[in-house]
Amino acid sequence: MATSRPGSQGRDLAPSDEEVLERVRGGEVALYEVLMRRHNQMLYRAVRAILRDESEVEDVLQDAYLSAYRNLGEFAGRSRVSTWLVRIAVNGALDRRRRRARLVALDAALTRGGPEAVGGGADPERQSARHELARLLEGAIDALPERFRLVYVLRDVEGMSTQETAETLGLEVATVKTRLHRARAMLRERLGRTLDPAGLAAFPFGAERCDRVVGAVLGCVVPERA
Repeated sequence: MATSRPGSQGRDLAPSDEEVLERVRGGEVALYEVLMRRHNQMLYRAVRAILRDESEVEDVLQDAYLSAYRNLGEFAGRSRVSTWLVRIAVNGALDRRRRRARLVALDAALTRGGPEAVGGGADPERQSARHELARLLEGAIDALPERFRLVYVLRDVEGMSTQETAETLGLEVATVKTRLHRARAMLRERLGRTLDPAGLAAFPFGAERCDRVVGAVLGCVVPERA
């Protein structure tokens, strides 16, 4: 008789993203919170990889979730829900950056004129060391050229597959592989071979910020179906 893996039953009881999305389409709007909480970390990292400005990230996340909600009917299931959401967030971040660049250029013509920390472990010294290593890693990632930074964040930080990353960014699989290889090489060169980037959780999206984004979006979408 086949046996299930430990913990597999609990995971099987949770509805898939596709099931949640269909229920939201059917009127259970409050369930949209499930999708947001599942993917806040992924979307945050993708948006931050583009903007590198904490003050704008939450606004872009909220706009992305609202845009996705208003266009639920356009999701045809040809990709994963998470890939669809990240693509919307990435496009929103790119648009925000373009608008910001135009404003900066206009301001310059007229006037002529850190990353969140992450800790680990109960030992204060070890936690402090991981804190500093994570800051080094985040700084090194921020210093990557965008085309390499975004691929690295989605693949190595967030753990998306090569195919998913390619679909999200509209790239060929071979291009994703090449950029990831180059990004890893640049990080090794910058950080030295003694620091393993995979051992640290870069750019965490804390519970308080998650609650803030989820609450803001639900405050907009729930009344729409009430």
